[in-house]
Amino acid sequence: MRKARELYEDRVLGEMMFVRGRYGHGGRLGYEKEWRANPVLSGGGELIDQGVHLIDLARWFLGDFSEVEGFAHTYFWQMPVDDNGFMLLKTSQQQVAFLHVSCTEWKNLFSLEIYGRNAKLHVEGLGGSYGVERLTYFRMLSAMGPPETTIWEYPMTDTSWQIEFAEFLDDIELGRKPSASLDDAHAALRVVEEIYQSSGYDFAPGSSLKSQ
Repeated sequence: MRKARELYEDRVLGEMMFVRGRYGHGGRLGYEKEWRANPVLSGGGELIDQGVHLIDLARWFLGDFSEVEGFAHTYFWQMPVDDNGFMLLKTSQQQVAFLHVSCTEWKNLFSLEIYGRNAKLHVEGLGGSYGVERLTYFRMLSAMGPPETTIWEYPMTDTSWQIEFAEFLDDIELGRKPSASLDDAHAALRVVEEIYQSSGYDFAPGSSLKSQ
């Protein structure tokens, strides 16, 4: 993701058009009895679990979303929270994030495709059962046709947690606002809340759980 952001900031993508993201994992016996299935502990289902990560990443490349559409539903697991979430998010410039999160993916999956007028970036894998972390850069040629393709693979240990925490400590010591702030968290959760409300879920404290 850091390499993808570097290419984005180098403006190789040109004008941004849309983002397409998928994030999902398979289940296991007793999944519906784990903490993720308990809204008192989790705050919701798959949309608030893996969904916020895709929303946050999409905002990183497209900016704020002025229009939110989506649907959360429980298809498979016998639990009061959603096991799939579908999102169609639009910026004021008509750029779109088309996102799907699922815990009925059966095979763990992470895929984020970032489309500009000049190129496309595809980030996939998270290591382990998700597969090797990989970034593919598809650069369109003036004659169109098959793009020029460059691939980076990252089979080494993921050090992003250490890097992120070190940056956070620097934020504290330098008195600067974190690059990923509470404003970002609020923006992602606002999207989640709107979709839950429109889908008939209500996970507020003291409310009755329901799903249409």
